[in-house]
Amino acid sequence: MKFLSFIGSAPVIIVLSLFILFFLYKVLKHRYELILFVGVMVGSPILNYLLKELFKRARPDFHRLVEISGYSFPSGHAMSAFTFYGIFAFLLWRHIPVWWGRTALVLFSAVMIFGIGMSRIYLGVHYPTDIIGGYFASATWLGFSIWTFQRFKERRGLKHTSLETG
Repeated sequence: MKFLSFIGSAPVIIVLSLFILFFLYKVLKHRYELILFVGVMVGSPILNYLLKELFKRARPDFHRLVEISGYSFPSGHAMSAFTFYGIFAFLLWRHIPVWWGRTALVLFSAVMIFGIGMSRIYLGVHYPTDIIGGYFASATWLGFSIWTFQRFKERRGLKHTSLETG
Protein backbone atom coordinates (compact mmCIF):
# COMPACT_ATOMS: atom_id res chain seq x y z
CA MET A 1 0.00 0.00 0.00
CA LYS A 2 2.89 2.35 0.61
CA PHE A 3 3.92 1.83 -3.01
CA LEU A 4 0.48 2.84 -4.29
CA SER A 5 0.59 5.88 -2.05
CA PHE A 6 4.05 6.70 -3.41
CA ILE A 7 2.76 6.50 -7.00
CA GLY A 8 0.20 9.17 -6.11
CA SER A 9 2.75 11.48 -4.48
CA ALA A 10 3.65 14.85 -5.95
CA PRO A 11 7.20 13.91 -7.08
CA VAL A 12 5.98 10.87 -9.03
CA ILE A 13 3.04 12.75 -10.57
CA ILE A 14 5.43 15.54 -11.61
CA VAL A 15 7.83 13.10 -13.29
CA LEU A 16 4.97 11.30 -15.06
CA SER A 17 3.58 14.68 -16.12
CA LEU A 18 6.92 15.64 -17.68
CA PHE A 19 6.79 12.47 -19.79
CA ILE A 20 3.23 13.30 -20.86
CA LEU A 21 4.24 16.88 -21.74
CA PHE A 22 7.14 15.61 -23.84
CA PHE A 23 4.86 13.10 -25.58
CA LEU A 24 2.18 15.71 -26.32
CA TYR A 25 4.66 18.26 -27.61
CA LYS A 26 7.30 16.23 -29.45
CA VAL A 27 5.51 13.07 -30.55
CA LEU A 28 1.89 14.11 -31.11
CA LYS A 29 2.58 17.84 -31.62
CA HIS A 30 -0.66 18.69 -29.78
CA ARG A 31 -0.11 22.19 -28.48
CA TYR A 32 -3.67 22.81 -27.30
CA GLU A 33 -3.84 19.49 -25.48
CA LEU A 34 -0.54 20.37 -23.82
CA ILE A 35 -2.09 23.60 -22.52
CA LEU A 36 -5.11 21.64 -21.26
CA PHE A 37 -2.84 19.16 -19.48
CA VAL A 38 -0.81 21.89 -17.80
CA GLY A 39 -3.93 23.80 -16.78
CA VAL A 40 -5.54 20.73 -15.26
CA MET A 41 -2.40 19.62 -13.44
CA VAL A 42 -1.59 23.09 -12.07
CA GLY A 43 -5.18 23.86 -11.08
CA SER A 44 -5.74 20.67 -9.10
CA PRO A 45 -3.19 21.32 -6.31
CA ILE A 46 -4.33 24.93 -6.08
CA LEU A 47 -7.92 23.74 -5.62
CA ASN A 48 -6.74 21.15 -3.08
CA TYR A 49 -4.90 23.81 -1.06
CA LEU A 50 -7.91 26.13 -1.06
CA LEU A 51 -10.26 23.35 0.03
CA LYS A 52 -7.90 22.19 2.79
CA GLU A 53 -7.70 25.75 4.11
CA LEU A 54 -11.48 26.10 3.91
CA PHE A 55 -12.32 22.87 5.78
CA LYS A 56 -9.24 22.51 8.04
CA ARG A 57 -10.14 18.94 8.94
CA ALA A 58 -7.67 17.13 11.19
CA ARG A 59 -6.21 13.83 10.04
CA PRO A 60 -7.21 10.58 11.72
CA ASP A 61 -5.21 10.01 14.88
CA PHE A 62 -5.63 6.25 15.18
CA HIS A 63 -3.83 3.29 13.57
CA ARG A 64 -1.61 5.50 11.45
CA LEU A 65 1.06 3.52 9.58
CA VAL A 66 2.87 6.65 8.40
CA GLU A 67 3.19 10.07 9.98
CA ILE A 68 2.08 13.05 7.96
CA SER A 69 1.12 16.59 8.84
CA GLY A 70 -1.38 18.98 7.36
CA TYR A 71 -5.11 18.89 6.91
CA SER A 72 -7.01 15.84 5.81
CA PHE A 73 -9.92 16.99 3.63
CA PRO A 74 -9.84 16.58 0.69
CA SER A 75 -7.11 14.03 0.01
CA GLY A 76 -4.37 15.51 -2.15
CA HIS A 77 -3.31 12.05 -3.31
CA ALA A 78 -6.87 11.20 -4.36
CA MET A 79 -7.19 14.51 -6.17
CA SER A 80 -3.88 14.23 -7.99
CA ALA A 81 -4.56 10.60 -8.97
CA PHE A 82 -8.03 11.41 -10.32
CA THR A 83 -6.77 14.49 -12.13
CA PHE A 84 -3.67 12.84 -13.62
CA TYR A 85 -5.17 9.52 -14.68
CA GLY A 86 -8.41 11.22 -15.76
CA ILE A 87 -6.69 13.68 -18.11
CA PHE A 88 -4.33 10.92 -19.24
CA ALA A 89 -7.31 8.77 -20.29
CA PHE A 90 -9.08 11.72 -21.94
CA LEU A 91 -6.06 12.71 -24.02
CA LEU A 92 -5.03 9.19 -25.00
CA TRP A 93 -8.55 7.90 -25.78
CA ARG A 94 -8.79 9.16 -29.36
CA HIS A 95 -5.39 7.73 -30.24
CA ILE A 96 -6.49 4.19 -29.42
CA PRO A 97 -8.45 2.83 -32.39
CA VAL A 98 -9.78 -0.42 -30.88
CA TRP A 99 -12.43 -0.87 -28.21
CA TRP A 100 -10.37 -3.28 -26.11
CA GLY A 101 -7.50 -0.79 -25.98
CA ARG A 102 -9.85 1.92 -24.80
CA THR A 103 -11.34 -0.44 -22.25
CA ALA A 104 -7.85 -1.28 -20.97
CA LEU A 105 -7.04 2.45 -20.74
CA VAL A 106 -10.15 3.20 -18.69
CA LEU A 107 -9.66 0.14 -16.46
CA PHE A 108 -6.00 1.00 -15.86
CA SER A 109 -6.89 4.59 -14.96
CA ALA A 110 -9.75 3.50 -12.68
CA VAL A 111 -7.58 0.93 -10.88
CA MET A 112 -4.83 3.49 -10.31
CA ILE A 113 -7.27 6.12 -9.03
CA PHE A 114 -9.04 3.65 -6.73
CA GLY A 115 -5.83 2.00 -5.53
CA ILE A 116 -4.12 5.27 -4.64
CA GLY A 117 -7.21 6.46 -2.78
CA MET A 118 -7.59 3.22 -0.84
CA SER A 119 -3.90 3.21 0.07
CA ARG A 120 -4.37 6.50 1.90
CA ILE A 121 -7.19 5.05 4.00
CA TYR A 122 -5.17 1.89 4.69
CA LEU A 123 -2.18 3.94 5.83
CA GLY A 124 -4.47 5.74 8.28
CA VAL A 125 -3.84 9.25 6.98
CA HIS A 126 -7.33 9.86 5.55
CA TYR A 127 -10.95 9.16 6.31
CA PRO A 128 -13.00 7.61 3.47
CA THR A 129 -14.82 10.93 3.07
CA ASP A 130 -11.48 12.64 2.40
CA ILE A 131 -10.96 10.33 -0.56
CA ILE A 132 -14.51 10.73 -1.85
CA GLY A 133 -14.23 14.50 -1.46
CA GLY A 134 -10.93 14.47 -3.35
CA TYR A 135 -12.47 12.44 -6.18
CA PHE A 136 -15.48 14.76 -6.34
CA ALA A 137 -13.38 17.94 -6.35
CA SER A 138 -11.08 16.56 -9.05
CA ALA A 139 -13.97 15.27 -11.15
CA THR A 140 -15.54 18.72 -10.99
CA TRP A 141 -12.26 20.46 -11.90
CA LEU A 142 -11.47 17.97 -14.66
CA GLY A 143 -14.98 18.15 -16.10
CA PHE A 144 -14.95 21.95 -16.09
CA SER A 145 -11.50 22.03 -17.70
CA ILE A 146 -12.45 19.58 -20.45
CA TRP A 147 -15.72 21.41 -21.08
CA THR A 148 -13.85 24.73 -21.37
CA PHE A 149 -11.28 23.11 -23.66
CA GLN A 150 -14.00 21.67 -25.94
CA ARG A 151 -15.78 25.06 -26.17
CA PHE A 152 -12.46 26.76 -26.98
CA LYS A 153 -11.71 24.32 -29.77
CA GLU A 154 -15.23 24.61 -31.20
CA ARG A 155 -15.05 28.40 -31.25
CA ARG A 156 -11.64 28.30 -32.91
CA GLY A 157 -12.99 25.91 -35.54
CA LEU A 158 -10.35 23.35 -34.63
CA LYS A 159 -10.76 19.62 -34.93
CA HIS A 160 -13.05 18.49 -32.11
CA THR A 161 -11.15 16.49 -29.49
CA SER A 162 -13.57 14.23 -27.71
CA LEU A 163 -14.15 10.70 -26.61
CA GLU A 164 -15.41 9.93 -30.10
CA THR A 165 -13.36 7.90 -32.55
CA GLY A 166 -10.92 9.94 -34.62
